[in-house]
Amino acid sequence: MRSWGPAKRALAGALAVVAVAVVSGCGSDNDEPDRPPDIETAGFQPPEPSGRSFRDLLGKYPGGPVVAPSVSLLERGENRFGFALFDRGNRQIGGLQTYVYVARGVDETVRGPFHARYRRIEVEPEFRSRNVSQDPDSARSIYVADVEFPRTGSYLVAAVTTLNGRPVAAQPAQVRVGGGPGVPDVGDRAVRAHTPTVESVGGDMDKIETRVPPDSMHEVDLAEALDEERPVVLLFSSPALCESRVCGPVTDVTEQVKAEFEDDAEFIHVEFYEDNDLRKGPRPAARAWGLESEPILFAIDSAGVVAARLEGAFSSDELRAAVRRALR
Repeated sequence: MRSWGPAKRALAGALAVVAVAVVSGCGSDNDEPDRPPDIETAGFQPPEPSGRSFRDLLGKYPGGPVVAPSVSLLERGENRFGFALFDRGNRQIGGLQTYVYVARGVDETVRGPFHARYRRIEVEPEFRSRNVSQDPDSARSIYVADVEFPRTGSYLVAAVTTLNGRPVAAQPAQVRVGGGPGVPDVGDRAVRAHTPTVESVGGDMDKIETRVPPDSMHEVDLAEALDEERPVVLLFSSPALCESRVCGPVTDVTEQVKAEFEDDAEFIHVEFYEDNDLRKGPRPAARAWGLESEPILFAIDSAGVVAARLEGAFSSDELRAAVRRALR
């Protein structure tokens, strides 16, 4: 996954024409500060599409922040769509009342609104890694909406939110639905693959861990856990190497939730890159699961079936819900 910071700049450039088309004729708000209130709860009613196009629906709103997706694995039907909002200063914006809209193009019919839930990515101090505490660009929050894509293909995803007390249209992101790698999803069987453990590397954690300090999720081999029909929470992430700056925070979240459920399920963390070396590409387990990006987490039930999948950033509450689905 790309960094949310670079993603903001790249989307702003690549989708400049789209953004101008959507918000043409509206003020740029250059005389107003970008910093929003921490929590905005005004009773804003999102606009209804009523058969209108992206241009017609959103063009009346002033331009706002940029939508930066945290997910890339999207399929026809309803999807968990995680994203961040960035202002013009490349700062992540949280706590806004936000609704998502999708369309095949600026002059195509809009679908929505899909309400986006705001979630902080926080852990107790004892579970916070140095990777996160020393990185000011680490992900701190996430918006999550249940978005329906009726067909495969390319879509524009935009949002209407309230910034500084008034509605604005977030600049859209372009996403691809379907046609991606065959990564196991909910209802699929887990892939039986061996994962490295402390024992398998003779205690040399530097071979299998980039988190500082190392987490406690390298004790069990995935293949062994599946053979013994134990529920598993499987996280692929590289806290020190992840370009998105999301891996550190979600690894911390998983370590904290493990402390709550460690008697009920096995928690396994797999660093994404072989020998923790970007040049060597994904580890065998990541390749076996069809992964091309990180982070991604799978909650697997005792029958070896994926009960939940969380891609990109996620909060403790989301992970707890995923674990509970695997324990049913």
